[in-house]
Order: sequence, then structure tokens, then C-alpha cells
Amino acid sequence: MAAKKTDNPLERYRVFLRLEKGLSSNTIEAYMQDIAKLDTYLKSEGKHVLDATINELRDFLAALTDVGIHPRTQARLLSSLRSFYGFLNIDGYMDNNPADMLKSPKIGMHLPDVLTPDEIDKIIEAVDTSMLEAQRNRAIVELLYSCGLRVSELCNLRLSDLYLDEEFIKVTGKGNKQRLVPISERAIEELNYYFYDRERIDIKPGYQDYVFVSERRRKPLSRITVFCIIKELVAAAEINKNVSPHTFRHSFATHLLEGGANLRIIQAMLGHESIATTEIYTHIDRKRLREEIMEHHPRSVCNKKN
Repeated sequence: MAAKKTDNPLERYRVFLRLEKGLSSNTIEAYMQDIAKLDTYLKSEGKHVLDATINELRDFLAALTDVGIHPRTQARLLSSLRSFYGFLNIDGYMDNNPADMLKSPKIGMHLPDVLTPDEIDKIIEAVDTSMLEAQRNRAIVELLYSCGLRVSELCNLRLSDLYLDEEFIKVTGKGNKQRLVPISERAIEELNYYFYDRERIDIKPGYQDYVFVSERRRKPLSRITVFCIIKELVAAAEINKNVSPHTFRHSFATHLLEGGANLRIIQAMLGHESIATTEIYTHIDRKRLREEIMEHHPRSVCNKKN
């Protein structure tokens, strides 16, 4: 079987879908994008698609759950895996189909709604520019989405955590674990505009290093305040979805995966315990890490087109 690795089984599978299955171009691309996600994931583990066992495929699906990918999307991916490995088995690449024994995810499982990039723009545009805290609120939404932050991470973000010249921020997550997260040019722009407004606030002693502070209380924003800000903006934007600060984090992960980003890197960016912070830099340097995220994040993709 190993000798056939040089044949490029993914391209053979594409031909199979077109000639033998007679599928449309759009359907073929959907299948191939799903298999490409698995291929990228396995390569990050030092494996080839022909080496995959049921355990590797289970780990892949578990990683999808870990970053919050909806069960319906997982079910579609599983269908693609079964088709792909069924082809490899029939065509003599493998002795069996390792995807056959995989259990389908429970579709009824609840996960947060996903916002589209256009909906996120509508939420930002819904900010009332006559309010003193208008620019602060724009920056909050942009950071939640562009960096995939937890609300507690946003509230605890310090000025000393910002490395805007290097286009990274340092985030302190659960268990006081720290990670470096790339920040988009648009998020940097929104932050810099906010800093002009922030300068006029007489922040209480001991809190001067916090990025997001309350105009009235002169102290760091609370999680509840951020929840209320998001709820008000979503209502003003007339978006009929159940949106919380976590929705932006979930959308961040979903859009990156759909854009083709490495699943392991998405996990690392979210600060999940399954990936140690130091492991990011064992396999990928900072420059490549940023390139990977920026290449697949809708904010950066939009910037490239403009």
C-alpha cells in the first residue's frame, strides 16, 4: 500500500467523483475541501491519509468538537470521510475502510449560532456613534471576533499584553495559561481609534493597564457589561440569532476551519487545554503561525481583496 502514496490518492478520488459518480463541480469541491481538512490535520501529526486508522479519524472528529464545530458540519465531514476511504479501499490503496465504524455525531447537541462576516459588520455598524463609548464597543466586537477571545480574556486584557507592532497580543486564559494570538490589521485600527477616547478617562489607580474600561465607573469592564453591550448591539442590528460574546469566538473557529486553516492551530489559538502553549512553537514559528491565521480569517481575506 505504501508504494501508492506517490500516486496522490486525493487527485485519484477527485477523478472518481467526476467520472464514476458524475457529481457536479460544486459537490466535488465540497468533498475535496472536507478531505483536505483531514489531510492537513494528519500532516500536522506526521501522518499520511493512507496511514489513518479509526483512532486517528476519531481524534480528528474530536478536534472538530473541541473547537466548537456544529454536529451537522461534523456529520457532513464524516460522510465525506466514509466516501473517501471507501474509494481507497475499493481502489486497492487500503485493506479496509477505517471510517466505517465511526459513530455519527448527535445532531440534537446544542452549540452557539454562527455569525456570518456580514452579520458581524452589521453589529459593528449598529454602534451608536453619538455615544461616548462607541469606539470602545466597536473595538470590543472586533477583538472578540478577530482573536477568538473568551469574554473573561477580553476583560482582563492589559495594555502591556499588546504587541501591535508585531501584530500579536498575549492572552491569559483558563488556569492562567498564556498564549500569543495574531491580531488583524482591522482590529489594530479599531483599538488605536479607541485609545484616543480612552485617554480622556480618569482611570482609577491600579487599573491603568487594563485595555477596556468603563467611562462611568473608571474601572475595567465586567463580563456582565460586555454581555449587555453585545445583546444591545445585536438587537439594534436586527439579527435574529441567540448571540453572546462566545458566539464571536465560535464564529472565529468556524470561519477559520471553513477557510482551510489547520485544525491544530485553531485549537492553539483558542487556548484549549488539549494543546499546550509551548507545543505551538514546537511545530510552527510565530511568523508562520500568523500567516496561517491571517490567510484564512475572513477579516484578512477581505483586506487582501480591497
